[in-house]
Amino acid sequence: MKSPFLLGPARILKTLLIMPATLLCLPAATPQPEPAGGPDEPVRYVGGESADPNHEGGLRLAVGVKHWQAFRGNRAHPEQAEDFGWTYNHAPMLAWWNDRLWLQYLSGPVHENKGHGHTLILSSADGISWDKPRVAFPTYRMPDGTLGMPHQRMGWYVAPNGRLLTIGFYGIPNHPNDGTGIGRLVREVHRDGTLGPIHFIRFNRHNGWNETNTAYPYYTASADPGFREACDALLANKLVTLQWWEEDRAKDGFYPDLGAPLLKAFSYYHRPDGAIVGLWKSAWTALSRDEGRTWSAPMQARTFAVAEAKSWGQRTPDGRYAILYNPRRDNRHRWPLAIVTGDDGTHFDSLLTVQGEVPPRRYDGLDKAFGPQYVRGIVEGNGNPPGPAFWVTYSMNKEDLWVSRIPTPVRGTVEGPVDDNFDHGAFADLPWNTYSPRMAAVHLADFPSRTNRSLALHDSDPADYARAVRVFPEMKQGTVRFKLLASQARHGRLEIELHDRHGYRPPIRLFLDDQRRILAMDGNRTGLQTLTRYVANVWYDVVIRFDIEKELFAVTIDHMPVLVDAEILDPVDSLERISFRTGPFRTSPTLRDPKTPGEDFPGADEPEPEAVFYIDDLRVSAGPVDFVEKRKSDGSINTAPAR
Repeated sequence: MKSPFLLGPARILKTLLIMPATLLCLPAATPQPEPAGGPDEPVRYVGGESADPNHEGGLRLAVGVKHWQAFRGNRAHPEQAEDFGWTYNHAPMLAWWNDRLWLQYLSGPVHENKGHGHTLILSSADGISWDKPRVAFPTYRMPDGTLGMPHQRMGWYVAPNGRLLTIGFYGIPNHPNDGTGIGRLVREVHRDGTLGPIHFIRFNRHNGWNETNTAYPYYTASADPGFREACDALLANKLVTLQWWEEDRAKDGFYPDLGAPLLKAFSYYHRPDGAIVGLWKSAWTALSRDEGRTWSAPMQARTFAVAEAKSWGQRTPDGRYAILYNPRRDNRHRWPLAIVTGDDGTHFDSLLTVQGEVPPRRYDGLDKAFGPQYVRGIVEGNGNPPGPAFWVTYSMNKEDLWVSRIPTPVRGTVEGPVDDNFDHGAFADLPWNTYSPRMAAVHLADFPSRTNRSLALHDSDPADYARAVRVFPEMKQGTVRFKLLASQARHGRLEIELHDRHGYRPPIRLFLDDQRRILAMDGNRTGLQTLTRYVANVWYDVVIRFDIEKELFAVTIDHMPVLVDAEILDPVDSLERISFRTGPFRTSPTLRDPKTPGEDFPGADEPEPEAVFYIDDLRVSAGPVDFVEKRKSDGSINTAPAR
């Protein structure tokens, strides 16, 4: 048959009619998603990762993040906490001013939004050592004797004149943030740390509250012109004060009209094009192009898995963007605290875990959801801590307050050799992820000497542990070497694990227990295998060699083979991190655990005898491993002598 394109129009039509239908079926065009960044979708997650039910979410770690417990609730010994012993502590806010980090939080005796409460502040020069919390806004008594309840989504404002204001709000008990409350309060934090007098900066006049029936004067009555100037600047900033809307909800024109959605916990950042991206709970988003005076209709970000915990977005010190949130739709179990990053403030990728620890809840209380939650960073204009990192704060189980330092650029993998002797540099710059409760600190120690430092893990916490994790290049075969010293032999525990990228069900596990034993788990054999005994205050050289494809590993201690041809516990594709932890691996709480009711952790406030472990000279190298040691005919091996 001649080509139809050499024929006349009639023959062409006839030919096409008799051609097989399959020849006429062209591939359908793949539908392309609408571009993100406009009012219909201000932000989009474009990554393929999602979190699983485990505490770390099965995600890679954001490398080098340091976590410090800024405040630990203590009911039995309130003098070691904030002198009240209250165990509902939540909703922290952060600022950097006068070369210090400032943290504000809400506190109540036992439960969330039940009974009375107050607002406290504390500060730190380094994020590690924090002063004792002080009451900024005390319990408020209304004219009828009813005690008000604090609730605020904004804690700090660094004014253009350099004054630092801390801001609070008092609402009605049991529902303090529904617009029926009393009003917004303000006081100044002076450079010497003292606090100025409390004033109202905005009344909920639509509820009948004003200068005549409230306990504190309006800010215009202050005799300090600098304080009044700072308050005026705050009231004029429609972007900053949008954080107040949830408790206020007045329709007097003070707030922009964002429509019907119930928008909670506003955060925002400026994109490179000048547009402002607004983020709220439950993945609500909107855009403003006039500094917050008007907004596009709020839309839910369909690509973000998030429930009703807070989300936080900001520009990072390296000029990129980050959003932090709990990446699950379950509102009772808020873990892990994760991060996504991007270059343009619109598209975000690389879902990584920032905080994957979920310690036991020590004190029961209503609505005390589990996990690291209600994350907040430093609002634009409220200071920038020095260094290539940014800081966030959050509560843990709604009873303790934490801060995290996140290095930039944010990354989930490392390249190059690992050779850490800890002798030089600052602790914050170590490429280690550390978890430091107040009773279980991780730090650099001048041990054995100031010129030969090591990494120290302390632990006297009955309910938590210290942990240090080093991410190394992903590898299937390799050797891990380190030195280890325990300051005690009859108490304490250290667990050493090698993990894959998902961070749970570790395939290689070693232990130091309170019976002077170094043990390991061997998939070939039942139970823990005793490798050798250790004594206190003696350095041990430990070498772990592994071959993931053969599913084998071996251990030598002080150059003596103590475990050979051991089988890894669970098959994995590769290994990429080593973990040192002063307590047992934990899987609780799980997604089956209700947030309430519960029970208190027994003895949570009583310290245990302190255990201290030192790590030094960690080296990790990739390469083929030759398992040359052979078992004796009776199945035993040459082990290091018991000490």
